[in-house]
Amino acid sequence: MLYQTTLRNPILCSGIGLHSGLKTRMAIRPADPDTGIVFIRKDLEKKVRIPAHIDNVIDATLATTIGQEGARVSTVEHLMAAFAGVGVDNAEVELDAPEVPIMDGSSEPFNTLLKDAGIQVQDRPKKFVIVRHPVTVMDGDRQATLLPSSDFKLSYTIDFRHPLISNQFYLIQISNGNFEREICRARTFGFLREYETLKAKGLARGGSLENAVVVGDAGILNEGGLRFADEFVRHKILDSIGDLWLLGAQVIGHFIGYKSGHTLNHKLIRKLLSNREWFEVRSFSSEDELREERITPPTHHF
Repeated sequence: MLYQTTLRNPILCSGIGLHSGLKTRMAIRPADPDTGIVFIRKDLEKKVRIPAHIDNVIDATLATTIGQEGARVSTVEHLMAAFAGVGVDNAEVELDAPEVPIMDGSSEPFNTLLKDAGIQVQDRPKKFVIVRHPVTVMDGDRQATLLPSSDFKLSYTIDFRHPLISNQFYLIQISNGNFEREICRARTFGFLREYETLKAKGLARGGSLENAVVVGDAGILNEGGLRFADEFVRHKILDSIGDLWLLGAQVIGHFIGYKSGHTLNHKLIRKLLSNREWFEVRSFSSEDELREERITPPTHHF
């Protein structure tokens, strides 16, 4: 809870990129303290290192894409959410393609792989970004907010003009492994009527019923239906957790999303960082210090 972590053992996996349709082989390796999460494109002539930080976000069209020196890695949010859910601060992620594999459309496969690899506690204090002042960004009727809080919680509202989804709300305080129980299994989703439009734009080339919830006019097309009755809003929380991990530290604050998405989430993070009076970066050496500050960080089960 107070110290940085990395993996005990490396991870190897492969899968299809949701938007590129390309097969990707990925290795996740332990990293030194204060490395953060770093993506590496090993298929390029020069192995470009791209720290997973808000400063390196270059696109947010249906997914979070980071890049440097002409190299890019897209759809990082589900893996980033898994790092956040398990509490991994430092890791190197090597890929031989420009997109993180989508796996089953959720964070669960990554969560399982990280836990199976084992988590190594390191000898450097963990960094926390403590929200000290309310921050809000808006785009029409869409809104994203960070409020001061003693812990890390998220609340989210979606409102789709579709009878199978409609209005959904979810609130969660991240603690005691509830990311794994309540959030990480929620899959990305899309509407059948939009699929051909996305493909025409060069997106969703790898999309299928194996890696996304597909919503038709008359029902859910996936065999077995939904994993949760409110899987849609839970996945939006998953995406937001992944985006917030781009701060490079654990957030202590209350994220509130209303019809938000990656673009608005990124704008919110940038606005928070634009004023040093709105947040504080802290580390703690003891639980007594946490109690004095009345802060309850997320706890993780390795």
